[in-house]
Amino acid sequence: MRLTDDAVAHWHAQTQLRKAPSWKLLQGAPWTVAFLTAVFSPSRQRIPLEEFHTELTMFMKQLRRENLSLNESWQAANYADSWVRSQFLSRPMVDGRFVYEPTASTARVLAFLETFIAERTNLNSSRLNTLLTSIETLSFQTDPDSHSRIVALEAEIVARQEEISALRSGKSPAVLSDDSALAAARSILDLAGSLPADFKRMRDGVDLMLHSVRQEIMESSVTKGVAVGQVLEGDKALRNTAEGETFEGFTAFLNDPIQQARFRQSVNEVLERDFTERLTAAERATLATLVREMRRQAADVHTMYGRLSESLHTYVQSAEFKDSLILRNAIHAAEQAVAKAALGPRRAVIDPRLFTPNFETLSGLGIFNPQDHLPPPKLDAPPVLSDADIHRTPVTPAPDMPVLHDAVARARSIRNGQATLADVYAGLPDQLRHINSIRGLILAARSSEQSFDLDATQTLHFTQIDGSQRTARLPLITFTKDTAL
Repeated sequence: MRLTDDAVAHWHAQTQLRKAPSWKLLQGAPWTVAFLTAVFSPSRQRIPLEEFHTELTMFMKQLRRENLSLNESWQAANYADSWVRSQFLSRPMVDGRFVYEPTASTARVLAFLETFIAERTNLNSSRLNTLLTSIETLSFQTDPDSHSRIVALEAEIVARQEEISALRSGKSPAVLSDDSALAAARSILDLAGSLPADFKRMRDGVDLMLHSVRQEIMESSVTKGVAVGQVLEGDKALRNTAEGETFEGFTAFLNDPIQQARFRQSVNEVLERDFTERLTAAERATLATLVREMRRQAADVHTMYGRLSESLHTYVQSAEFKDSLILRNAIHAAEQAVAKAALGPRRAVIDPRLFTPNFETLSGLGIFNPQDHLPPPKLDAPPVLSDADIHRTPVTPAPDMPVLHDAVARARSIRNGQATLADVYAGLPDQLRHINSIRGLILAARSSEQSFDLDATQTLHFTQIDGSQRTARLPLITFTKDTAL
């Protein structure tokens, strides 16, 4: 019976998996997974929107050269939008700019596929030593017998002293070979590779909880105080997940400066070893930026928690929450008073005969109310407007191109066939010295292929609608040809 229950549970889990974005990504076009694997790495989890579109455009050009059938009407931005809708990517705004980053499910899929592509095994001496150390540490930390823990610590001290004596006596220390060190470094990278997905799932959970509490506050009635309790329960459940434990453990690590210093020193020393030359550039970058990347991802989760705290603080300080709190206290006091009061037997004042033909309800009587049949009052007459009531918003006039062409020709004739834009602008009347005239002169220069000197500049002063004076600094433009073509 238990086997059947487990099979049914796994069947439901597989059904949900086939509806998840990770399954759709695995069933999608292989070039999609190839591009996401190449563009994102553990040390590069966010890419600015413009850079992402540029790299995807170059990749699509190469695919079309190899005669891969792509949607000809779609550009890089269209594919990126479809990946965001399919929840392969997320597009948050960071520091005022949109960036792309893989979702938690995409990060797990890419890490899963990397294990099939890479020609290496995870079963090595470093991984087994890590397993042994972890199980020994777990056994030591969960042992309630203080005597056995003291014995274990004394044995470790003896082993360390023997190692120190061996080093002092001039014996060469047992140094790992380059192959073993390389396998150990990649095992560390594999362990660290699962952390970004956990952070993303933790951040997405807090974001969903923030959205839920805002929606609950907006849609709930006088019982709005229930939303706070629901958020606290959701936060407790989120922290009890594996991702929440990972986040709390790493937060404790970030708050310990001694551990951080030891970690950074160890990473720097490892990167100075000769065997790291056999690591790829991406793997070396991942090791070098490991702490910084995890700090950034932890900061994202802290930011979401800050927004959640701000929303709850604003709601608790609102008058609606205080009113609902007073109402709940009054209802609770009334319930307590009713529970404590001694109630006697109840007796109806009038014995109603509900099934007699003469019984009628008030709604069945249909009492006439003259106020219900009065016509509504007439609406007020619309206001009468005259031409004096119409005020048009002043705008800068459009450039008068014939006048500007004449000004260019006049300035060139005065200055032996060559005149700068500043010379032409100085010859305009005061009412034409505005920003649109400057734009018109630049357009005339571009359309007639005049001389542009980007290294030199010229300064022009123009007047705005409100009468203020502004300054425009432009490249040095020289009119040497006729602009009226």
